[in-house]
Amino acid sequence: MNNKFSPRKKSPDILTMILAGGRGSRLATLTKWRVKPAVPFGGNYRIIDFVLSNCINSGLNNIGVLTQYKSQSLIRHLLNGWNFLNDGLEGFLEIIPAQMRNKNEWYEGTADSIYQNIDLIQKYAPENIMILGGDHIYKLDYNRFISFHTERQADVTVGCIEVSTKEAQSLGIMTTDPNQKITGFVEKPVHPVTVPGNKSRCLASMGIYIFKTERLLKLLMQDAVDGQSTHDFGRDIIPAALNTSRIFAWPFVDELSGTPEYWKDIGNIDSYWQANMDLLNPVPRLDLNDQSWPIKSILKNRPPTILHINNDHSKKIIHSMISAGCIINGCSSENSIVSDGVKMQNSRIRNSVILPDAVIGSGCRIQNTIIDKNTVIPDGLVIGENSEEDSRYFHISPGGIRLISQDMVQDYVSKKQTSKPVRILHSKMHHQLYPLLKDQYVS
Repeated sequence: MNNKFSPRKKSPDILTMILAGGRGSRLATLTKWRVKPAVPFGGNYRIIDFVLSNCINSGLNNIGVLTQYKSQSLIRHLLNGWNFLNDGLEGFLEIIPAQMRNKNEWYEGTADSIYQNIDLIQKYAPENIMILGGDHIYKLDYNRFISFHTERQADVTVGCIEVSTKEAQSLGIMTTDPNQKITGFVEKPVHPVTVPGNKSRCLASMGIYIFKTERLLKLLMQDAVDGQSTHDFGRDIIPAALNTSRIFAWPFVDELSGTPEYWKDIGNIDSYWQANMDLLNPVPRLDLNDQSWPIKSILKNRPPTILHINNDHSKKIIHSMISAGCIINGCSSENSIVSDGVKMQNSRIRNSVILPDAVIGSGCRIQNTIIDKNTVIPDGLVIGENSEEDSRYFHISPGGIRLISQDMVQDYVSKKQTSKPVRILHSKMHHQLYPLLKDQYVS
């Protein structure tokens, strides 16, 4: 991906704050060593690349990224892939770790993370603050959102999208009047209110907000002294603003058809897997090849992928995304994403997401699986065909998606009492990779 962006005309006086400090525990071992926005996605991206690309494509170049838990890989990614923002775009990307600026505690919630950095907001003194989640997958020109906020003379504007009642239980759900003014807001309701005329759909917060700066500071300071508050935007700040502010819902819909645009909350293993699978649709709703709205990431120095073809016609690459730097020898891949630097030998994968630099040994059959970065799969492993057997060693999501990390593989190998190395054929040499990588740190 080209490192040079051509940002649109700079947006009005707005400071953008990206919340990237959550634990992400529902992603299981994918967030054991990294925060959720730093989780690899879509072959050669990280989740946070999507919201950052939206900002730059929208001309929003003054950005703060708030970090807290397990942030080292995220910080490294931002420094290596996004530091160009501090050189030549008349803006900045500032990494803001939790520093206990005005409290003796770490961030206690999304609102508290902004409150603890009020001094930075006052330093830049923007007219408006845009607050974005760093763990959502979507493409959006934020100028559409900003224009609505300005036209309605809103104190607060919340981006919203229709979702199913099942999805609604893990999101903030709102009700609105005919003028799109928010009349009610409940975070993660057990019994979510549906939209008028459709009992299967709810109006959900996308986790993106615009506040008039003066109004936000008042709300944050009131919330900070409330002993009953969880200091969260969805649970506390937005409900508290309903009776004292002009607060509106901006619908994220196609401007021509009025149908909801693509937006995915990466809240758990199943949604993460599904968002990756969505990229493989013949006409994907999220098009990574859209040159008018490029998604940027680190430009890695990877060689072209090598495919070794043999005479076994059952071994085919079908409906898959193969990233750079892979070595694939005599394998089949169906409906799968193979990230950069993956190596596979005489194996079959189906409906799976293989994260960067993983190694899959010979004779494996893998389906409905996510393999974490740098994980080395031993020869002959079969996963996705026997739930009872898989559950003994690997994580299985409620939707039946298997997750394999290097720690799980080591446990599997020790219990199976095998130390057979993985061998990957390349340039007439066998690389015994399992002993080399089994203790490698994953980030």
